[in-house]
Amino acid sequence: MEIRRKATAGTMQSSDLSVTVEPADRMEIRIESTVKKQFEHLIRARIEDVLRRHQVTSGIVAVSDRGALDYAIEARVETALRRAIEE
Repeated sequence: MEIRRKATAGTMQSSDLSVTVEPADRMEIRIESTVKKQFEHLIRARIEDVLRRHQVTSGIVAVSDRGALDYAIEARVETALRRAIEE
């Protein structure tokens, strides 16, 4: 899957997150979170799982997290990716 355009998904409400993906010539994941010190490695691992599943090898993924659970992280990243590949 190739990220063709900038796209977002999610909200900034408590227990949710906002995900923005955009094209780039490298892979970069940026994480801002209220629980970054405790859970950044888990959030990053969940994002990387979704990217790997969709065979995304380049792009910028920016996440602003407000304590979202794993299923929300997966859903928001996947939704942003699907929006980014639409024509």
